[in-house]
Amino acid sequence: MEYIKLQIGCLAIIFFIIFLYLREVGINKNRKEYSLFTSIYITAIMFIVFDGITSYTVNHLDTVSHQANIIFHLCYYICIQMLVFLMFLYILSITEGIPPKIWQKIFISLPFAISIIICFFLIDDIKFLQGSISNYSSGGSATSCYLIVILYFILTVATFYRHWKNIEKRKLVTIYVYLSVSMCVLLIQGFFPQILITSIVPVIFVLGIYLNHEEPAVKKITEFNKHTIVDFATLVENRDNNTGGHIKRTTAYVKILVDELRAKKLLNELLTKDFSNNLEMTAPLHDIGKIATPDAILQKPGKLTDEEYAEMKKHSENGAKIIKETFGKHGDEDFIEMAYQVALFHHEKWNGKGYPLGLKENEIPLCARIMAIADVFDAISQKRCYRDAMPLDTCFEIIEKGKGVDFDPLLVDVFLEIRPKVEQVYNEI
Repeated sequence: MEYIKLQIGCLAIIFFIIFLYLREVGINKNRKEYSLFTSIYITAIMFIVFDGITSYTVNHLDTVSHQANIIFHLCYYICIQMLVFLMFLYILSITEGIPPKIWQKIFISLPFAISIIICFFLIDDIKFLQGSISNYSSGGSATSCYLIVILYFILTVATFYRHWKNIEKRKLVTIYVYLSVSMCVLLIQGFFPQILITSIVPVIFVLGIYLNHEEPAVKKITEFNKHTIVDFATLVENRDNNTGGHIKRTTAYVKILVDELRAKKLLNELLTKDFSNNLEMTAPLHDIGKIATPDAILQKPGKLTDEEYAEMKKHSENGAKIIKETFGKHGDEDFIEMAYQVALFHHEKWNGKGYPLGLKENEIPLCARIMAIADVFDAISQKRCYRDAMPLDTCFEIIEKGKGVDFDPLLVDVFLEIRPKVEQVYNEI
């Protein structure tokens, strides 16, 4: 027990997290969205188990056979590398996204695969050395393992710091903690290999991502909030005789456009998973300011006068004000700020001739530039009280002509590329 007390405590924490997780998710439910986290906590269990086994066997060389020691250490080295590799994939998934192409996945996995092969070939050369606190292992396989851990940890930290500004603030502290703890353990093990404390890493990592990213209760609350926002926005939209179709379609257009940008690794420093989720939740609120627009203007069958149009344009500023006052106590600063920007700036134009502030190009927040394309496309492709719907070909032509004038050129190019997906949404909703 002397050498495995830490591992037993770490396993207890891991199993408690798993109990909470399975209680909410259910054992027999097939949830693809949890697959990466599932891989992480299974690897974490294996990591701690083999860490405990090797901590015991390396200090009982007189009673444990050399061959058994070799096998246990090989399993332990594999688990260490696997966990750090999965940590890298997880940070990728919540920032720029895991690369979609096979060759890209092979590229980022290649160092891990090579190191595993090296460990297999060099494991017979392992040495067990005596330390003042504990015995420990050394040799080519241990060195290869340590180097690959350093490589993927550096890649993880670099990816995180490249995108940290667009990760929700409430999650940043936890990520800082488990990356900092991992770095400290990595340094301690490098300089003092006899101090066997590596089991701390999987516990902090699993606990951190569970509390801030994967807790089912949080996901349920988020889903409830999303439905509440859509229902609230639909009530406002019903005032101009719309049944909520505009909200559903524009939100769908926003989502497929963002998904394509992430798949193509475009603007990936900004388009984190949190950014995408927040934009999908805030998109329904873009016209919330119309609640303050008089019915006579919203439902007017003919062209608006200059005075009426000036009143209509106030909906963007009214919307921003309503969001600050209504959702200001929501508690999620990132969500509130994005909702505010979407409502206030979705009528700004790339050439600076939009409203309310006449912003141009990259002065316009990305979320509003994306929303602008979705909003205009749906507005011209649907029937309104003052005109009929335009043919789809004409709608896409209008978006294309607005490239570099009304809309961000890059976003227009990608929107035109996803035309089949846009048409599918148009036909389904």
